Amino acid sequence: MELELKSISMTGVVEANAKAEHYRLLNQPKEAESICLDVLAADPENQTALRNLGLAITDQFTGHPSDRYGEVEAAFNRLTNKYERLYYTGILHERRAKAQLAAGRPPHTLLVTLEEALRCFKEAEAIRPPANDDSILRWNSCIRLLKEHSDAEWHKDTEVVDVGDSHSF
Repeated sequence: MELELKSISMTGVVEANAKAEHYRLLNQPKEAESICLDVLAADPENQTALRNLGLAITDQFTGHPSDRYGEVEAAFNRLTNKYERLYYTGILHERRAKAQLAAGRPPHTLLVTLEEALRCFKEAEAIRPPANDDSILRWNSCIRLLKEHSDAEWHKDTEVVDVGDSHSF
């Protein structure tokens, strides 16, 4: 039995990208990711596939070290439009923080990640296309997340634990 990947045609790229988006909407990110990899094998700089790939991987974030942040960052860094690069990198940071919060990480350990998301959304807002408020919507989502926890939770100092005299075993 032949166990090698097959290539899609360049004429099938648009339809494949649409299928990847469809699978994301169906909450089947692994299927979407697979399709994006097929598109990128046929058209390595396909911007839609790079966006969809990054989003499909972020859809799989669990808040654990196995999350593939570097792969998402690499995909989004290949976006040629500066607005999109900033906007989608902001989404990466926002989703990373949300996944880690859901996994039980304390808010104060994620403040830098959320601040990076906010920075990206702010910069994207400054260069956004007319009538495109997506970066504002994501900014507001991050602000609401920050407000879900007290200021003290976001700015908690590192606790010092007294372990006693280190010489008395």
